[in-house]
Amino acid sequence: MAMLQDEISDYLHFIRVERQLADNTLASYRRDLDAYLASLTAQGITAFDQVKPMHITQHLQQLRMTTSARTTARHTSAIRSFHQFLLREQRVTEDPTYHIEMPRMTQSLPDVLAIEEIERLLAAPNTAKPQGVRDVAMLELLYGTGMRVSELLALNMDQVHSAMGFVRIIGKGNKERIVPLGKTALAAYEHYITTARPALSKNYPPTSALFINQRGKRLTRQGCWKLLKQHAVAAGLSKPMTPHVLRHSFATHLVENGADLRAVQEMLGHADIATTQIYTHVSKVRLSEVYKQFHPRA
Repeated sequence: MAMLQDEISDYLHFIRVERQLADNTLASYRRDLDAYLASLTAQGITAFDQVKPMHITQHLQQLRMTTSARTTARHTSAIRSFHQFLLREQRVTEDPTYHIEMPRMTQSLPDVLAIEEIERLLAAPNTAKPQGVRDVAMLELLYGTGMRVSELLALNMDQVHSAMGFVRIIGKGNKERIVPLGKTALAAYEHYITTARPALSKNYPPTSALFINQRGKRLTRQGCWKLLKQHAVAAGLSKPMTPHVLRHSFATHLVENGADLRAVQEMLGHADIATTQIYTHVSKVRLSEVYKQFHPRA
């Protein structure tokens, strides 16, 4: 068991150094491979060169009974990548995953807000309070840049360059990207840092965090999600609301208005343009809905 665990640790170290994966992604790989190792051990495997396709298939069949196709696909990908590593490192002589197929998944389109819904959401916070001014700035930056909520909450004061009109975002794998800021987002940001942030920081110890809570500390992911849901209710939005909905809306609205897909990919920080292409499908579906709703002969 210890020897098998060592092989997995070597692989995780390899992908951390070579592929520069984010900590959350590495943790996901570790969980998937630990579950795989437990299954192999239960099947009497003591070394990875003993693994046959039937052992992997049995593990995946057990997974399918309790998890979604997407989760099973992620497990399959992790297992396949791990065995390819063992083969490259000449720790085994064959790859038992070679003929194992990835589970088929139906691609679901992301939830997107209409522009009118975006405007209602941005108008929901109570800007008579510092927290409301902060929340408007957060919403404007999320929708105005398409950044992930983790990227937003990790922002420091020196990452927004208002004079030049851009924000420097540190994304997955510590990869940096520069995204422009529109006038509305810049105005909301300036209003926040000149009025609301000083009121929130008060006499608390100074911090480099851009968005802070009422105790002067960096706002948490849970806190941001809670605030967003509150504002969505206040705005009368019926769609499920998460920070990622604003990211999807940002990308979809750009594509609908003729933005180059490569530029959208760059702003979103997608490694593969295939990930960005989902927004062309969203755009077509929305156009079809508009046509059916308003054309007299639809």
